Amino acid sequence: MAGRAKVTLPQLQAMKERGDKIAMVTAYDYSAALLADRAGMDMILVGDSLGMVVLGYSSTVPVTMEEMIHHTKAVMRANPAALVVADLPFLSYQTGIKDAVYNAGRLVKEGGADAVKLEGGRAMAPVVRAIVDAGIPVMGHLGLTPQSAVQLGGYRVQGREQEAADRIAADAEALAEAGVFSLVLECVPVELARRITAALKVPTIGIGAGPHCDGQVLVFHDLLGLFDRFRPKFVKCYVNLSEIIVNALASYREEVRQGRFPDEGHSFQ
Repeated sequence: MAGRAKVTLPQLQAMKERGDKIAMVTAYDYSAALLADRAGMDMILVGDSLGMVVLGYSSTVPVTMEEMIHHTKAVMRANPAALVVADLPFLSYQTGIKDAVYNAGRLVKEGGADAVKLEGGRAMAPVVRAIVDAGIPVMGHLGLTPQSAVQLGGYRVQGREQEAADRIAADAEALAEAGVFSLVLECVPVELARRITAALKVPTIGIGAGPHCDGQVLVFHDLLGLFDRFRPKFVKCYVNLSEIIVNALASYREEVRQGRFPDEGHSFQ
């Protein structure tokens, strides 16, 4: 969708107020960002999920600030019209407000991101407020928070019990009051996501949170069938590119071995 104007925070807020759904996808490099933007995405997330689907880590925890900045810069070279949000990686903001503001500033100043995202509830509200006061838009993240998945008992649905649901709802209110412009809800029951979405003035973005959020986000590699180490229930695979790519590579290998590539049409005279 060439020629699109840059998506802005007021536009996203207006989409919630009108009931228009927000489409978000992750991207970790220049080529993926070009494709996501060409598809008309409203937002792109440079997620620390790159640690698992691009760098081969077993979780998001090992991802560093330098890696996040590196990949954010690559995405921003595509000059996307989509609003680009970059994840603050583990231990880049949990160690204090000064560190959080500094590292959020690095993702914007060095990486070029339009906004940052961090995980956590009420305990993170002062951090969110400080980053927002520094002029950097912040997206929150509640429910299953991958950076603390071990503490949560693994990659499992959060908020099924009433007490836990009430706690997540209260966390959402606290983050909204602290100034987040949007909130990711990951792996929470449908009714809890509906409750939070109705209560908040800012948009909610669901991932495994049902259809009632103001928008949805999926991992680029998941929805395209590029990552098959595991596939969460909430992922819809729109195409199995891994099979297509493997078949193409195998065809290339066979043509090289048989001397059929390169042929005259792929050679210079």
